[in-house]
Amino acid sequence: MNRKAQWLVAAMVCLMSTPQIYGQMGIPSIRRPNIANIFHPVVGSGTAYEQTGSDGSKKSIEMSIVGSETIGTQLAFWMEVGHVDRNSQQMKYAKILLTPDDFAFHKIVFMMPNSTQPMEMDMDAAKARGHREAVDKNLEKWHTVGTESVTVPAGTFSCEHWTKTDGKGDVWVSSKISPMGIVKSVDGNETMVLTKVISDAKTHVVGTPMKFDPQMLQQMQMNRQKP
Repeated sequence: MNRKAQWLVAAMVCLMSTPQIYGQMGIPSIRRPNIANIFHPVVGSGTAYEQTGSDGSKKSIEMSIVGSETIGTQLAFWMEVGHVDRNSQQMKYAKILLTPDDFAFHKIVFMMPNSTQPMEMDMDAAKARGHREAVDKNLEKWHTVGTESVTVPAGTFSCEHWTKTDGKGDVWVSSKISPMGIVKSVDGNETMVLTKVISDAKTHVVGTPMKFDPQMLQQMQMNRQKP
């Protein structure tokens, strides 16, 4: 496994541990860290998962590559992440523009709660550096233990098995799965398994986005605090 692939393993920890503020803006998040050993973006490809919590509750999660564009001299990809909203019980989506070589996040497009207007937020350089530092820190926490055949609802896959050094996390990944390679992950009492491979993924976040106004988030937080 080369250094680039190892770095992408750690990058997944940061991506899956989406900050709480994203949830406040309606951006889907995956609370527990899961990893993959390769970021393999193919426009139109995606995956659907079922996540089972420690209490037996189940959640649906989707990750797809829905487009690409050039940033400077680099080709960047739009990765869309979806989860079931606990209030409406419908899938909610947001998409992140990132570059594969450095796994840097450049933009996020999402829907504000109770709105059909997409909002766009740029990721500043300081946040990008902090993300990279967090990735490097997590790199040493995982190591590969070999290749295994894993059967999940989506089928049987030959996977590379990664485990956390402290023994509290495992993930099985395949380079044939786009975008993140995850086939199965176990973190404590939570499990996530691949239920479907998507071959015709299209974005659910449609319309011309408006630039995000941070004051809107502050107002939303104030409204939530009202009795």
